[in-house]
Amino acid sequence: MGVTLGATPGLSPDNEEGRRRLAVFAAAAARAERVDVLDVRPLSGGAIQENWALDLEIVGGAMAGRHALVLRTDAPTRVPVSLTRPQEFALLRLAHAAGVTVPEPLWLCTDTAVLGRSFYVMRRLRGTAAGHRIVREPALGGPREALAERLGRELARIHAITPDRISALLPDAAADFGFLRMPEPSPALDQIALYRADLDCRDEAHPVIEWALRQLELAAPPPGEIVLVHQDFRTGNYLVDENGLVGILDWEFCAWGEPMADIGWFCAKCWRFGAKGADKEAGGIAAREPFYRGYEAESGRRIDPVAVRYWEAMAHVRWSIIALQQADRHLTGGEDRLGLALTGRLLPELERELLVLADGMAGEARVR
Repeated sequence: MGVTLGATPGLSPDNEEGRRRLAVFAAAAARAERVDVLDVRPLSGGAIQENWALDLEIVGGAMAGRHALVLRTDAPTRVPVSLTRPQEFALLRLAHAAGVTVPEPLWLCTDTAVLGRSFYVMRRLRGTAAGHRIVREPALGGPREALAERLGRELARIHAITPDRISALLPDAAADFGFLRMPEPSPALDQIALYRADLDCRDEAHPVIEWALRQLELAAPPPGEIVLVHQDFRTGNYLVDENGLVGILDWEFCAWGEPMADIGWFCAKCWRFGAKGADKEAGGIAAREPFYRGYEAESGRRIDPVAVRYWEAMAHVRWSIIALQQADRHLTGGEDRLGLALTGRLLPELERELLVLADGMAGEARVR
């Protein structure tokens, strides 16, 4: 249904043998005399993959010294559209090369003899990504309009990555991005087909989502500009401290797509963490205007409000499907996690919003 089994769990990064193997791997990757693993601990957050804080002492070589890092690896199960860790690492390298504010990617390990599954290591940035805290604690992220404008600029830098620009950004790795397929016949219709296929495999009916998909199909925009879309650019997936933005996180859903899709996802009501009012429509932190202003200034691209409304409706369909898939991981996939079960319980709230948003799409389609 909506569950894909991940790699068979191997050694845990925090047990004695796992730490020993990590030290050997890191020494080879850093070209060091040796590496001492000072601390390994699981990080909270991250509903799809496992993240571990990793503190290393590197002896010898160009990276000699202490380093605060993050090890990111597969959870026992995953949602079908989630990329693999090697694919995500490639995208992190691409974003870093394009000037997006991201944790520096360091090492990729595809040798399952190390931990029983692929993983990669990146720099650990200070700050918090907890969406419910960011929208409720004004001290986090600095002045809110400035944060929203900065986020708009960061998203524009992601959208500056196009299929013909990869070889200029990463000449040694341009061939590594074949997994990014072109959406056919258009980004909107491609997504609608994907979500229908998921619903068709389920025993239970979801008429509200089916109805919303039909309205979105009728109102679907024609094919347009294709760029790299993050597909999870939202409050909760960026780090902030008391001064402002620290880094953009979670690259496992990236794809070629329509720029306005990421704008709609960021502004969708389901990602405002309960913040209400027109002054909180951009990610629950600010009004749309500073976010749009930053995006337009950096990209030179005008934001189309009608297109954004369309992709906000699509965002609620997509989140509904992911909520079902997360619940599947708990119910049938073997991951006994309360967070996954609770995600599935979000569906009625998402469907209620879809009844409003998709009906608006139907009205616009009738006018056309």
